[in-house]
Amino acid sequence: MGKPDEKLKKILKILGITGAVYGCFRYLLPLVIPFLAAWALALLLEPSARWISRHACIHLRGRRIGVSTALAGSVELAVGLILLGIGLYYGGQKLCAETGLLLERFPAWLDRADLWLTKMCHSLEDDLCLSPGVLVSLLREMLVDLADKLKSGAMPYLMANSVSVFRFLLFLFIVAVITFVSVGLSLQEMENRKERLENSVFRNEFIIIGACLRLVVSAYLKTQGVILLLTCMLCMAGLWLMGNPYYLLAGIGIGIMDALPLLGSGMVFLPWALICFLTGRVWTGVPLLILYLACYLLREILEARLMSGRVGLSPLDTLIAMVVGLQLFGFWGFLLGPVGVLLIRDLVTYVPS
Repeated sequence: MGKPDEKLKKILKILGITGAVYGCFRYLLPLVIPFLAAWALALLLEPSARWISRHACIHLRGRRIGVSTALAGSVELAVGLILLGIGLYYGGQKLCAETGLLLERFPAWLDRADLWLTKMCHSLEDDLCLSPGVLVSLLREMLVDLADKLKSGAMPYLMANSVSVFRFLLFLFIVAVITFVSVGLSLQEMENRKERLENSVFRNEFIIIGACLRLVVSAYLKTQGVILLLTCMLCMAGLWLMGNPYYLLAGIGIGIMDALPLLGSGMVFLPWALICFLTGRVWTGVPLLILYLACYLLREILEARLMSGRVGLSPLDTLIAMVVGLQLFGFWGFLLGPVGVLLIRDLVTYVPS
């Protein structure tokens, strides 16, 4: 059991590191996100860019004319962005086609729901000895009133936020341009920055923070990103083999649901399979259960293999961190909440008292 002064130092260190992380997330991170992303991309592109720079050269009249590392990395990034854009274009076309098909079939689903609700209302009217059509009229009035309120509320919201959406898209474009330019500059100044870091008086502190960030990124963000991507691909492939016309929309939605703590893909697959069994579509329900089991095993195996016990956040801890992050920082806090908790924990462990 520690002495009172040691406990006080521990508490003050935890409070100080928590406040510093909060301040960085609140005030510093929004300002330097493009440059942090550029630095991370530069570190990722540096090995291949240096290889291209060494080998992509010609000798003319005794002079060696080569490609700089910054130019090679910028070309690599541009090619990657072009390929990503092509994939997003064709994927967006498929998503639009599935959305159009969904909107076409939506009225038929509403008619089925209307028939089912009408049947249920007539049954309740008979059981409760009510006048025929009372519950049906009441329910239809409620639905019409709800639709009117949604229409009246949606139009002003869309008109008021259209300018905000345009500003946000313009902001994203500017950030993308700054990030792209910063990648080339970061590759150009990589060696100088490493040398300045080695000679800095805060070298040890930078090493500790860098080690914590690498651990958090590799153990949490990288793991969750890989699992999310593979889960979406697995769901899309499984639903495509089942002949589901909405396999792209459903696969992405289920993959995102699977990434949320305490929810998972079972929130979609299990009720879906149960409805199929109750309606006699056994050969649709069985593949859904198999697909759920595959998603569950994929998450369990990859989390154990990629994280290897380095993170140590339980599902409840992750949920609490996400909710607190959402309240403090909005949408991005929902994603960065667990990262902040892991960063605080590791800094408390590594930073000397």
